[in-house]
Amino acid sequence: MTGSGSFQKPYEPWYNDPVYDMRDLNEDGSLDNPGGILYHVPTRTGQKDNYNLSVGVSATWSKPLDKEAQELCRKAAEKHNALRDQILANRRLEFELTRLTKCGELAQKGITFHPRSPYYKICADVRLQNPPGVIPPHRHSIPSPSTSVSHVSGSAAALGAPLQIQSSPSSPSK
Repeated sequence: MTGSGSFQKPYEPWYNDPVYDMRDLNEDGSLDNPGGILYHVPTRTGQKDNYNLSVGVSATWSKPLDKEAQELCRKAAEKHNALRDQILANRRLEFELTRLTKCGELAQKGITFHPRSPYYKICADVRLQNPPGVIPPHRHSIPSPSTSVSHVSGSAAALGAPLQIQSSPSSPSK
């Protein structure tokens, strides 16, 4: 349903049209009072408001003649969208791996952003770890021996002598 209205402002149904003095009383060919207004004549403007109200219903019904072409188009659009999503995921992964590599390389060199820098959060989640098989630099503390405890042993095994296996009486020795 639609409607429209048009009008002019200010609304003036009449205006005063001036009647100019065109008299030549001495008949010398020139006006006696040029530009003088004798009186005004009320003139109708013809101005009016216009209103319009329209009511209507519109409906369209269409039936495809080739449903197979529509189904092929729908499948092609789905595949295209899936391809675009995969391309986006690949680019995101490439970005994250590049960020991880660059932040790690710089951190190994001791180059990092200041914690108050707006760029600090770019590398904040990157951690350095030793690769498998690489032992990180470390130190061990070796306690000094106590003078009150004696480490003297009388057995040959404690002194580092080879152990001998004694044969039992039931087994023959070779």
